[in-house]
Amino acid sequence: MTTTLTKRKPILEIKGLKQYFPVKRESLFQPRQEVKAVDDISFTLFEGETLSIVGESGCGKSTTGRAILQLDKPTEGTIKYNGVDLNSLSKKEMRKMRGDIQVIFQDPFASLNPRQTVRKILKEAMTIQKVVPPSQQEKRMRELLDYVGLPIISLDRLPHEFSGGQRQRIGIARALAVNPKIIICDEAVSALDVSIQAQILNLLKRLQKEFHLTYLFISHDLSVVRHISDRVMVMYLGKLVEVGSKHQLFQQPAHPYTKALLSAIPVADITTKSRERIILKGDVPSPLNPPSGCKFHTRCPLATELCKAELPPMIGNEGHFARCHYLQ
Repeated sequence: MTTTLTKRKPILEIKGLKQYFPVKRESLFQPRQEVKAVDDISFTLFEGETLSIVGESGCGKSTTGRAILQLDKPTEGTIKYNGVDLNSLSKKEMRKMRGDIQVIFQDPFASLNPRQTVRKILKEAMTIQKVVPPSQQEKRMRELLDYVGLPIISLDRLPHEFSGGQRQRIGIARALAVNPKIIICDEAVSALDVSIQAQILNLLKRLQKEFHLTYLFISHDLSVVRHISDRVMVMYLGKLVEVGSKHQLFQQPAHPYTKALLSAIPVADITTKSRERIILKGDVPSPLNPPSGCKFHTRCPLATELCKAELPPMIGNEGHFARCHYLQ
């Protein structure tokens, strides 16, 4: 799978991405502090694949997505879409570029204007990006509802008249309205019931095939990630700690943190032998004052003095890499 993916065209290239947020000082004598939400990460998204980012809350998953969309201006690093550095674009240029890079948000209610009908929501997206002539917009809106499995009468209804799953389908239709190349799915199914999650995931996979979409899928649910991903990246405290194909990461996890995450996945089949549960000690350190060396050393059962002193490099082969001294 990795070999096949690397033959594809890189559509998004992230190098040295940092996203630091200054913390307001209580007095002039207090030293300046920064929250290191994303701390020097690099990766490539290939055309037509689904690359997932997983990790605990606060690890920097959603912040990475927001930085790519330029909703938060990155502190450092480059974000290249088809060779164009998004950091160098003006607001007007970036607004046009967002036609190619869309997002599906976590909360399907808060992400929709409660005072606008579905018709206005979809029409607004097409009008701003100028992707469909006004005379063709009605036809396009009907097609979009058909794609996401909603009846035509939905066009004149308000968001509060729909269920959570239906609202997320509206969010997907809005993203599709501008003919995107990349869709960033930011916890797109985490607010939904399990049965509805399955429907939305199957819908996303079908739409990916039909429209040749590329997904950056952000989630904390490894069961969901296993269902939809081609490759998976694991983040911890703003750092990438492991990346590999779905098969590599789930069958042969290399980093202790990844192993702990996988051990927490519930086993539904009672006839299947349960995994050995790995309980991590302590809490995730504050991004205001991250540990020196390996960020995971304060909770890692394998940590040594070397881990405390030096940040390990990403090592591995065949597309499977992990950041751990223990692997050497």
